[in-house]
Amino acid sequence: MRVHHINAATLCPLSALLVNGHGGLFERARLVCHVLLLEAYEGLVLVDTGIGLQDIAEPSRLGLSFLRLAAPRLDPNETAVNQVRARGFSLSDVRHILLTHLDRDHAGGLGDFPHAQVHVHLREHQAAVTHQIPVKPGRYISAQWKHSPNWKFYGDGGDNWFGFAGVRAFGDANPDILIIPLHGHTPGHCGVAVRQGEKWLLHAGDSFYSLGQIDSPPSRMPVALGLFQRWADADRGQRVANQERLRALKASTGREVAIICSHDPTDFDRDVQQ
Repeated sequence: MRVHHINAATLCPLSALLVNGHGGLFERARLVCHVLLLEAYEGLVLVDTGIGLQDIAEPSRLGLSFLRLAAPRLDPNETAVNQVRARGFSLSDVRHILLTHLDRDHAGGLGDFPHAQVHVHLREHQAAVTHQIPVKPGRYISAQWKHSPNWKFYGDGGDNWFGFAGVRAFGDANPDILIIPLHGHTPGHCGVAVRQGEKWLLHAGDSFYSLGQIDSPPSRMPVALGLFQRWADADRGQRVANQERLRALKASTGREVAIICSHDPTDFDRDVQQ
């Protein structure tokens, strides 16, 4: 399976020193929205979508606080839909979208692929769409799925993968793409594992923000990034527990499982160069 690494939105908050851990105090930081484009036999599969064209056309729908604090670049060339086209594919080639969760910088491009089936954990849908699970007001942007996507839900039952329970295959006939429950950042947050030959790539979404968090021992988080991570937690205890499990996975599997997250630019730059 061929895997393309896409940055589907650059975020430029203040300050580089407090967010990236290096650079100037008043220099703009750089974060990415790391999206995967998979060439699978079912067609193209996206893991997250980043910010979409409609978000760029109507920035206010992202929320004034997000625009001010995250300072997204809002470049249409960075959107997943235009990067799919730039690689010679058509929109209809994207058959499935697997979402780690429904936060605005992960689900903004859903409307750019209206015919794709959208896979998400049931608890995430209950938090973001049907509001059966309470979350902080304003967390989700319902306009990003006003086109009524063709949803596909995953529950809590499932198999095991390297000790992670509740794992679901993306499709019954495709054991090479797995949905890994990693709740905590949001109620139904998940990772997506992709088999590449004898190795696995795990996109862990916002389970952590910096690769150093899953080192053993973990490195110190930049102050502003750490504060935002705490603020964004739906269940901090669950998120921390899953970080510990990811740390143990990284330590025990070595190169057998590569783990990435959504926003670390160093992580993204390394994957693009490989």
